Amino acid sequence: MKIIAGNSNRPLADAISAYLNLPLTKASLRRFSDLEVFVEVEENVRGEDMFVIQSTSYPANDNLMELLVTLDALRRSSARRITAVIPYFGYARQDRKTGPRTPISAKLVANLITTAGADRVLTMDLHAGQIQGFFDIPTDNLYSEPVFVRDIKETYNGEDLVIVSPDVGGVVRARAVARRIEADLAIIDKRRERAGVSEVMNIIGDVAGRRCIMIDDIVDSAGTLCNAATALMDAGAKAVSAYVTHGVLSGGAVARVSASPLDMLVTTDSIQATEAVRIANNVRHLTVSPLLGEAMRRISEERSVSSLFN
Repeated sequence: MKIIAGNSNRPLADAISAYLNLPLTKASLRRFSDLEVFVEVEENVRGEDMFVIQSTSYPANDNLMELLVTLDALRRSSARRITAVIPYFGYARQDRKTGPRTPISAKLVANLITTAGADRVLTMDLHAGQIQGFFDIPTDNLYSEPVFVRDIKETYNGEDLVIVSPDVGGVVRARAVARRIEADLAIIDKRRERAGVSEVMNIIGDVAGRRCIMIDDIVDSAGTLCNAATALMDAGAKAVSAYVTHGVLSGGAVARVSASPLDMLVTTDSIQATEAVRIANNVRHLTVSPLLGEAMRRISEERSVSSLFN
């Protein structure tokens, strides 16, 4: 197997390379003067099992185009098999029509990746599980659950914990973590009665006097997460923290988190941290490089990936 890395998240690619004890394949990924993407693979990859590591995070369109051009370059270089390793799959929130005359962009991106030359996709914590069905090639969706569970046990050992889903759609994800650490589950029922009226948050479950840990897949503006933390504290929670796989944290999200009742927001390195995220006092990162690296090794060796989560 050989690994090639895009520019979206070089630190994660380097960490995966170190875990697998495999150097990154030499390649030139650059822009022409008009910002057109150009990729040149500088090693022989004929007949190789290639893995392209590239998150489609901000700037999403640039990183997506870089991934597509790299896939095409490898296909035309006669690679035996090409796996697109996409730690954060952008456009995943556009997984259905939200109104008349709107796109299903997640399906469009899946088609582009397949047409560009990917034989397989490896991603992590898709926003909606059904996106796997958008691909006509094998797709492995890894879960950050084992990484989160290990850190929760090490950090909050002995505390009275309750796992919280910040919305009804994330109940399955939160329940899986609650089961692993043998904690209770609470759910926040969020509703907006009409446009321009603030959200009403009803908490289903007992959180009074307990440490609440919210589990989610994506934090973008952080508005919902911070509002949920405030609602939990108002309901008598002792403290609130959050574990979120993909830290998009766009705009004023970091400032919003810093000013919120959240004592800690934990994200993975599926998206490269900005300077604002790195210096924030109540944001920290967990690496998923061993998880991704081991999955890549098992794919290359034709071994089970699902057994990673047993």
